[in-house]
Amino acid sequence: MRRWRYILPGMLIGAQIAIAADAPAPRHKSLYDYSLVSLDGNVVPLSGYKGKVVLIVNLASKSIYNRQIAALNELQKTYADKGLIVVGIPSTDFGAEELTDNAAIQKYYQESAHAGFKVFSKACLRGKDAIPLVRFLTDPKDGVTGGDIHWNFTKFLVDREGTPLVRFESDSEPFDAEFRLKVEQVLDGTYKKKDAKDTGATAQDGDEDD
Repeated sequence: MRRWRYILPGMLIGAQIAIAADAPAPRHKSLYDYSLVSLDGNVVPLSGYKGKVVLIVNLASKSIYNRQIAALNELQKTYADKGLIVVGIPSTDFGAEELTDNAAIQKYYQESAHAGFKVFSKACLRGKDAIPLVRFLTDPKDGVTGGDIHWNFTKFLVDREGTPLVRFESDSEPFDAEFRLKVEQVLDGTYKKKDAKDTGATAQDGDEDD
């Protein structure tokens, strides 16, 4: 009887080790695990974009980089048939360069900027209150390197499996040939995700529009 007192705990520990060894590895998150809120207040699961290449941009209507909206429109128009979706998320986090009211935001992007892509509700994109999607995009494990978003019009390119592959900083123009080449490579599945050492220098926190 005394012998079983020692044998039984050993058997239980062995069984626990075996179960742990057979357990599947933790699944990495993807874009499809997240949602955004539309300008009219509806929750929109991003799983609806499965199979698409998604370019996510943090917008600011008062930023000098808002000239990129025309280029984003052109990207959406040019590559829509190949599966590109452009998504805009307005935010006041960087220089307070966005409108604060969703009704005013909707009017601006529809009537003034003529955005031809989906614009979602204003959101917090920085610090502890950042929305889960942004924490995912900037997480070096599941997202891309570069840390927190530094300024307006940072852009994240996500492949057809929901994996973030490329990060473009504010001054990366969607009209540029290199930008478009990366979009095309992600669309056709030939882009190879870069390591941290290959991403180059990034803007620093507190950068301002020039």
